[in-house]
Amino acid sequence: MLERETIARRYERVRARTEALAAPLSTEDAMVQSMPDASPAKWHLAHTTWFFEEFVLSRLEHAHRWRDETWRVLFNSYYQAAGPRHARAARGLLSRPTLEEVRAWRKSVDERMRSVLATADAEMLSRALLGTHHEEQHQELLLTDVQHAFWSNPLHPAYIRESPPAAIREPSAPLSWIAFDEMAVDIGSDGGSFAFDNEKPRHRVLVGPFAMASRLVSNAEYAEFVDDGGYGRAALWLSDGWDLAQAAGWRTPLYWQRASPAGDWRAFGLHGVQALDPRAPVCNVSYYEADAYARWAQARLPTEQEWERVARGFAVDGNFVESGFYRPTPAMGSTMTQLFGDAWEWTASAYLPYPRFRAYGGELGEYNAKFMSGQMVLRGGSCLSPRDHLRAGYRNFFAPSARWQTTGIRLARDP
Repeated sequence: MLERETIARRYERVRARTEALAAPLSTEDAMVQSMPDASPAKWHLAHTTWFFEEFVLSRLEHAHRWRDETWRVLFNSYYQAAGPRHARAARGLLSRPTLEEVRAWRKSVDERMRSVLATADAEMLSRALLGTHHEEQHQELLLTDVQHAFWSNPLHPAYIRESPPAAIREPSAPLSWIAFDEMAVDIGSDGGSFAFDNEKPRHRVLVGPFAMASRLVSNAEYAEFVDDGGYGRAALWLSDGWDLAQAAGWRTPLYWQRASPAGDWRAFGLHGVQALDPRAPVCNVSYYEADAYARWAQARLPTEQEWERVARGFAVDGNFVESGFYRPTPAMGSTMTQLFGDAWEWTASAYLPYPRFRAYGGELGEYNAKFMSGQMVLRGGSCLSPRDHLRAGYRNFFAPSARWQTTGIRLARDP
């Protein structure tokens, strides 16, 4: 199959999935912005459409005209080179254009993209492919932002009410430690398939001996940290994290709650408030919490090089958004599990450029490069990530304070 046809089919599949994920939302749901770091679902639908119009259609269509020039400003995220932007924290004020107008715009752009993809050159095909991966990032953000918005609503509505599949009620695997010898390993994209610019160039790194936990930290294990006063022991915390946790009143992961002081733990998720599954991976913890837990457990977080060295030996398989669970599920099996899916794994590595890194050219150079400061790397994907969006070299990144993403913990330790 020609690459052109592959990209065109991927475009159709990704755009349809975004619509399917937004389908359970009412017009009112799609309007809510619960905090400055989150965006309304309607904005996600519009911004991903803006991306294709701004970076593909406006370059290929003769006498190109925007449906509405103001939309070019309203739905630009952070691209300074693309012109002015509406304030991020005020995206929830955009009652106009309406959700129906945004969806009509999506259909119009899709029709035009089908036409231009039939004749686009290699550079524009590459931009279109990048756009599909960009939209997959926003598919996960749409769900995590909806979760935070619904949690902020006193009614705690559910995004989806179907009962969880029976598979997640099976016993979880015990945690074991798997040792790895010192080895020189190749890190980053080999150029054989799509990768973001921050995954390049491939380079060799000497990774010393270490051991890695066979699965993610579970809710039950993290509850022991909570019950042991982990949130009140300054010696376990980085200084910035301690100050933030105390100022914000953190005492548990973001969505945990108890009906009474002695009651069982419950947690809010896309299914609403439900009993906390003790076997499932803990999630919605910040880097600061993950680091404090690791110290309490007499371990540490893995570096991203250690994580990638291990993950290169495994297929991209696990619990992704396509599974329909919309929540992390217990580990199965006695070997290394949950490397992909379930919950993003905080690493001990700051988000920095690889040696000889080169950003995308032009306006797209802002995609990743300008965020290489004050962020920590996460690996592996989550239960809300599309499977075909992930790979062993994928580098996600968030500020160490971020908790509203489906972020979890895998432990490492030295020999």
